Amino acid sequence: MRPLSCELLFDARADLGEGPVWHATEERLYWVDIMRGELHAYDPATRRDDVHHVRQPLGFAVPRAAGGFLLGVQRGFAEFDPTNDVLTMIAEPEWPTTGNRFNDGKCDPVGRLFAGTIGEPGTATLWRLDPDRRVHALVRGVTCSNGLAWSGDHRTFYYIDTPTRTIDAFDYEIETGSITNRRTVVQVPESDGVPDGMAIDVEDRLWVCSWGGGRVVCWNPQNGKAVARIDIPAARATSCAFGGPQLAQLYITTARTGASPEELQREPHAGGLFIAEPGVTGAPVAEFAG
Repeated sequence: MRPLSCELLFDARADLGEGPVWHATEERLYWVDIMRGELHAYDPATRRDDVHHVRQPLGFAVPRAAGGFLLGVQRGFAEFDPTNDVLTMIAEPEWPTTGNRFNDGKCDPVGRLFAGTIGEPGTATLWRLDPDRRVHALVRGVTCSNGLAWSGDHRTFYYIDTPTRTIDAFDYEIETGSITNRRTVVQVPESDGVPDGMAIDVEDRLWVCSWGGGRVVCWNPQNGKAVARIDIPAARATSCAFGGPQLAQLYITTARTGASPEELQREPHAGGLFIAEPGVTGAPVAEFAG
């Protein structure tokens, strides 16, 4: 397995850094600090990180084709205008428990939003929000919905429910957004922690963050084998996204939540934003079409 290195880009000290997404038009990286309800905008050119306060748990933020962002907040989907920090709820799915919240979210190649929740075992759901704002439940019985990715030919959807320690694949129908024929393509070993957020490159390999493992592992879903590894000086690696003008850099978020004082002493940059040169370019991520 090919080892790769990373460097600290921004010592954010995030409680639960997550959801990085490259905004191609602005050439900035957006990411969230979930429990602090913060939407961050990092400018690589100036190394400035601006913060928008949503004031409620914020699972993800994806750019909208119409401008602004589509957010996954505590109880549903919301539009967000960063020019005035106005939040407008647009849909609230029915959830089985009050403790659930949105976690990871990403748009498919035609601009539908796929987003999952986290909650007590078996109470969470993977949802799809269409551009017409209709909401569909795709996978129920989830515990911690995480990584999302689509193959380059748009025929396969990859998905992670973290406690299962697997990366699963579905047949994907781009005309309707339906997913079928679930099967496991990667079994993550205990030495790699548990799988969290992921990104896909142009070779259809999956770059998956290892919560508790302090690394990003590149998996080949065709044979289930690991082909590269990026070691992170923070055990709680949460998510990653390709960015930069050529999508040749991999941005990596991490967390401090749950770490003991001794762990934080060993990992002073836990919660930081890191960057790596993976040697491959990433697949572009679509904006929400609604």
